[in-house]
Amino acid sequence: MNENNNNAVTCPPFRGLGGVGFRVNAHLHTPYSFSAFESIPQALDMAVAENVKVVGINDFYATEGYAEWDKECAKRNLYPLFNIEFISLNKEDQANGIRVNDPNNPGRTYLSGKGLAYPLILKDPYLSQLNKVKAESNKHVEKMCGKLNEILASIEAPFAISFEEVKQTLTKGSIRERHLAKALRMNVSELFADEAVQAEFYQKVFGGKALKSNVSDVAAVENEIRGNLLKAGGAAFVPESPEAFLDMEDVCKIIIAAGGIPTYPFLADFGNNEFTDFEADKEKTLEILKQRGFASIEFIPTRNTAEVLEDYTNFFWDNGFVVTFGTEHNTPAMEPLEVFVQKNKPLSPRMLEINYQSACVVAAHQHLVKQGLRGYIDENGLADFAKRDEYILLGEKLIKARIL
Repeated sequence: MNENNNNAVTCPPFRGLGGVGFRVNAHLHTPYSFSAFESIPQALDMAVAENVKVVGINDFYATEGYAEWDKECAKRNLYPLFNIEFISLNKEDQANGIRVNDPNNPGRTYLSGKGLAYPLILKDPYLSQLNKVKAESNKHVEKMCGKLNEILASIEAPFAISFEEVKQTLTKGSIRERHLAKALRMNVSELFADEAVQAEFYQKVFGGKALKSNVSDVAAVENEIRGNLLKAGGAAFVPESPEAFLDMEDVCKIIIAAGGIPTYPFLADFGNNEFTDFEADKEKTLEILKQRGFASIEFIPTRNTAEVLEDYTNFFWDNGFVVTFGTEHNTPAMEPLEVFVQKNKPLSPRMLEINYQSACVVAAHQHLVKQGLRGYIDENGLADFAKRDEYILLGEKLIKARIL
């Protein structure tokens, strides 16, 4: 698969275990949080070029992109899934030093909501909680912007980063630290035409540490800015306040109130065949997730080896879970929309089939909840495990009606 839209290869529908299915990417960030894409139409044009027919918007704390996602999907005969992502905190895991799906911060837990109702049905107190945590996240990035400007002033840089300008020109209202990295890179590129001068400037702002990447590699430079300045240990890093994280249970309540399915995102074998404390024993993880009310998980398979992805996916699917895959695209790097495992290896027919059938469940769920009916989970988050096949059939009818 080529990595740009102009030369993308169109992949045909696949023939899996249950017949012909469609390719799915159930986790995509857009400019409504931070994204490799400049716009939603760009993302969806890539989906068309790569024959990815079911696409899920999955922004941090944001649902503002749903209307544009729905409209642009309709233009292209794509089936939209309406999702959201949170960073939550499990205080018990934190107290016990258990790394969940953040390998560096015990207790911190990324969660997704799949298949939210659109138009949005979320009301107070849950809507206020969502807006508050989004505002706290923006305040946190604003503090880092202030520290970044202190560093720039200390080296007598000919510019400063305007937080309001970043907010107005680079975001749709939800501001991430990656936006600061992008703004810094853009300022350096605009002010210093010579690449050697740019590299020299980065060495100064990094406190004497040389830039490893070529300055023309935009994604790599922004990643170095983020790693050297904005992440833990960096000179512009600011620890998040407790208000920046909701408790895991509260996040699940918000997702359910919005009509969605609480979903646990697996890291699995993130680099060098390592696992977090929480995920290393899949049988134990299954039992804990069930106890916590989860019936849905997801993977970003580019993190994983094929063997581990197959092992974990089959295990959870066979135990009744919904299992979806996506690519995120929440870094500056532009990668294919078709889902691959590590080293650009294609998914097996069974993985394609499980991803598709799980997307059918999500499609059926959001369709029913939109009408005020019970979806795959009820108002308490309890899943209708015994009827998963019925949701697959309904979801497939809905998807085919939209895209064929």
